Amino acid sequence: MDQRLWEKCVEFHGHACPGLAIGCRAALAAIERLGLKFSADEEIVCVTENYACGVDAIQVMTGCTAGKGNLIHRGTGKMAYSFFDRRSGRSLRVLKKMQPAADERSREEKIKYILEGPLEEIFSFSVPSYGLPPEAGIFTTVCCELCGEGAPEPMMRLQNGKKVCLDCFKAYS
Repeated sequence: MDQRLWEKCVEFHGHACPGLAIGCRAALAAIERLGLKFSADEEIVCVTENYACGVDAIQVMTGCTAGKGNLIHRGTGKMAYSFFDRRSGRSLRVLKKMQPAADERSREEKIKYILEGPLEEIFSFSVPSYGLPPEAGIFTTVCCELCGEGAPEPMMRLQNGKKVCLDCFKAYS
């Protein structure tokens, strides 16, 4: 693990922790196995299955961000990240393997193991069970007829003949 890159991830995240190390090592594995370069736009897509610390390392190392639309959350809660290379069509799912519940290593020892330990002991690798997500959409902003706030067209609802945002929409059940 490149120490400068690790320090850049720590600076972005705010502190060093095992979760950040998981994302850092997962991103590095994908970069190496898929031959990825930093994503200036949407060349790489990462679908993260969690909102944990490792996602910050994914952003720093790959250039996948929510704002560009190439970091997508898929809420399974698993320590898994699927990487897609739009140019080559290749993809890889990186899943953190379970560790024994009685893992008594210190926080620092866990970080060191995740960053430097045998990759095949730490992660399993597979092809994602779903395909490449579409590129980020650009949508017309529509004004909510109740609160006056704008929201993208796909997030609006029709209620009693009025266009309303999700905050104002009253679901019928």
